[in-house]
Amino acid sequence: MLELKNVSKYYYSKGIITTGLTKINLEMKMGEFIAITGESGSGKSTLLNVISGLDSYEDGEMYINGKETSHYTEKDFEEYRRKYIANIFQNFNLINSYTVYQNVELVLLLNGYKKRQIKKKVLDIIEQVGLTKFKNTKVSKLSGGQKQRVAIARAMVKDTPIIVADEPTGNLDSESAKDVIEILRKVAKDKLVIVVTHNLEQIEEYATRIIKMHDGRIVENQEIKKVDNNIKVEESKYFKITLINKYRLGIRNTFNIFSKFVLLFLVFFFIVSAIFLEYGSFKLYENLSSKTSLYSMMFDDISENRIIIKKSDKTYFTEEDYKKIKNLSNTDYIVENDLFIDRIFSFEADTDDYSYMMYMSGNINSIDNFEGALDIGRMPENDNEIVVIASKKHSLIENKLDEFLNTEFTIGEVNISNIKVVGVKYSENDNDYNFKIYVSNNMIETLRGYINSTMCDLKIIFEENQINTDMYIRLLPNKEVEKGKVIIDSAIASMISNKSVKNKSLSINVSNIYYESTIDLKIDNTYTKSNFKKLTGLSKYDENRYVIFMNEEDYNSLYYKPSYQSSVYIKNVEEIETTMQELKNLGLIPKKASDYAIDNYGMSKQILRITTVIVTIIVIFVLFFISYFIIRIILASRKTYYTTLRILGATYKNVRRILDIELFINSSIAFAVSLILIYLVRANIIELEYIKNITDFIGIKEYVLMYLVLVVMSRLISRRFSKKIFKKTAMNTYKEEV
Repeated sequence: MLELKNVSKYYYSKGIITTGLTKINLEMKMGEFIAITGESGSGKSTLLNVISGLDSYEDGEMYINGKETSHYTEKDFEEYRRKYIANIFQNFNLINSYTVYQNVELVLLLNGYKKRQIKKKVLDIIEQVGLTKFKNTKVSKLSGGQKQRVAIARAMVKDTPIIVADEPTGNLDSESAKDVIEILRKVAKDKLVIVVTHNLEQIEEYATRIIKMHDGRIVENQEIKKVDNNIKVEESKYFKITLINKYRLGIRNTFNIFSKFVLLFLVFFFIVSAIFLEYGSFKLYENLSSKTSLYSMMFDDISENRIIIKKSDKTYFTEEDYKKIKNLSNTDYIVENDLFIDRIFSFEADTDDYSYMMYMSGNINSIDNFEGALDIGRMPENDNEIVVIASKKHSLIENKLDEFLNTEFTIGEVNISNIKVVGVKYSENDNDYNFKIYVSNNMIETLRGYINSTMCDLKIIFEENQINTDMYIRLLPNKEVEKGKVIIDSAIASMISNKSVKNKSLSINVSNIYYESTIDLKIDNTYTKSNFKKLTGLSKYDENRYVIFMNEEDYNSLYYKPSYQSSVYIKNVEEIETTMQELKNLGLIPKKASDYAIDNYGMSKQILRITTVIVTIIVIFVLFFISYFIIRIILASRKTYYTTLRILGATYKNVRRILDIELFINSSIAFAVSLILIYLVRANIIELEYIKNITDFIGIKEYVLMYLVLVVMSRLISRRFSKKIFKKTAMNTYKEEV
């Protein structure tokens, strides 16, 4: 059945060649119980490893059923071990984290047996070795004798024609040793059992042949008993390992050692977190850079949720119009006085300390749009009272709050004075040093008239001739002027006529992109330095040159117009196109404020994106090698397990697939936990503002890519580790671990 002719084995170490076996000639038959003995270093274990196909030989030939094996590759020897060999080791070589049942079952799982075929067979074998009541006990809790019985049961369930045992009683007491030998004797009736022992007395009465070795040679080959030579050699039946069995082992290996599972989970969680933080930080920086680089020549606020609207018939907005807009589902709020959004107003006040001027600036809003509660003070009761939203760290709030609340401000551009701050709400953004200023609706009307006056083109017609307004001619309201009349600078009068202009008609036209208004007035008088105060009630003549003073009501009729342009702020930017269409259906012309943005980022954005990709790839490579190094250390304790699989007949592909599944499950759990944590952060259950900001710029595509990277990394780690298991002969790999 098994024949060796002139087989020699050599070992190579640091240029030195030593002999393990020399010219071994041996023939072994089915039914034999062969005992190989000899002192330590005599070559008996080496001979057993060569016979088992766990180690190679350099000279001679070994025949299996008459077939030569000298040309066998590692893959051929794997198949040989699966068909013919079952090993029993001195140190048992069991999976300590498995139960007795699982250790025996392992052989059948690797050999492709289905679950329904396995259970009865395993339980029968366990009963034969007397361990039925321990079938669900972890091997680590068994005695030495019980462990060796498990090893025998595992060899028996494989049902191969050859069983080789290396010092199976070496670590056992005499009673346990006797039980083990008795079990092997029973097995030897229809198999070839080869036992290496240093204690011949324990086995001598059962042996059919005794082989003694010395210095790598057989010095005695004594046949004790004749055996039946007609026993048929039946190869062990095995099938391709099923996918279900691979997953069963992979899942079992994932959780059977909790400390290993936790360590692998932490490694993969670290990988996910590192990739997530690196990529997300770049995306966040890109977004912030992009936003800060955007500007508009027309609008100060180019928020994505702002839609600028005007009516298609070019008329002003009515309360009915605003009501319809507010009823749209995606409308958050409306800023009726759109012109205020894109203009910063300055509020100034003289102080008792002449070394500085109290100053604030910001956007003006209607008090109707104020939301929330004040942190300091009260809501306005008069038109000259305002409330503000400001940073708590602003110097006026942090250091001069009492003075700030007791100072009267002047709106510099409009020259409206006696403005008093009566309430403060703290801003959520401590780094925002602009104020949000809320004023009464009457103040809004006054300021809107001012804004219109700055936006309008001015045309003045005198006796059908247009006056050149490039000479800084201005219109100002004045209480001293009668309705329907104007008082003009004598310089203007001399410019438009060399005669008296008193009681002459003057037509004033103002126009902007929204409206045009004309009023016909009569020149009541002209002013000079001498009569300026008498006619206007004002004292600063030099500051009011080239001015046409009008009655306040006439002035207001030119500039104090309803809103022709407003802004709608929406709740959900993703639904902006639907909202735009709904606004069009209401007879409005909507424009996205963001469409007027000019990107000053340009080439830098492309460079950042390329940098993001390059850095991400580098990070992934670095993480791979770091994680492989760490996982290799973690799996070092598992190398014995996977080497055992190889000895039991598992191929490189089998080992790799089982490890693939184990690492895949670990990585998937780590990724799932990461997603759960991200969800908790986004739901504000866990408060991590930076992480929340990052998630705003990572979509489903990025999450899928991260997961794929994780899976690929786990596969590559599995491949590298599996190759290491199969890099050398099974015995050499095993010896490295034992």
